[in-house]
Amino acid sequence: MSRIGKKPVPVPAGVTATVEGGQISVKGPKGTLTMPLREEISYSVEGDGIVVKPANATKAARAFWGMQRTMVQNLVTGVTEGFTKTLEITGVGYRAAAQGKVLKLQLGYSHDVNFEIPEGITIATPDQTTVNITGIDKQKVGQVAAEIRRWRKPEPYKGKGIKYRGEYIFRKEGKKK
Repeated sequence: MSRIGKKPVPVPAGVTATVEGGQISVKGPKGTLTMPLREEISYSVEGDGIVVKPANATKAARAFWGMQRTMVQNLVTGVTEGFTKTLEITGVGYRAAAQGKVLKLQLGYSHDVNFEIPEGITIATPDQTTVNITGIDKQKVGQVAAEIRRWRKPEPYKGKGIKYRGEYIFRKEGKKK
């Protein structure tokens, strides 16, 4: 039995949630997010919260219960606060610069990497070695961060590459002389 699924998702003032047509829609100050509904789960807007319950007693309904409640919580958090991921670039000559709808990365390749910024995502570079990715959709923010990180993953010897802020890089010892 899900413990997190039992708690209703609180809906703050200024946010409206509707369940209709096979999807849940949450509208807030930062925008509108929608999510398709699972058949195994029942969703209802009651009072000051969204209640997520299993529609039947099957194993699949219990498996999806907590995850669906967390996904609804992410919709509410996204339209009120938004989500941010921070990437740090380490390495001599490695740098990033946001120019309009393109993130220009210099990562030691013969040519610069021009990363097209998708719709609904904002990328800021406060300095040359920091990239802030912001948006209202948690999945999209994480996906963009992963795609940027994929260009130069941190290597274990010197730690050069693109890493998430706070990420621990397992370090190896070099060759013995």
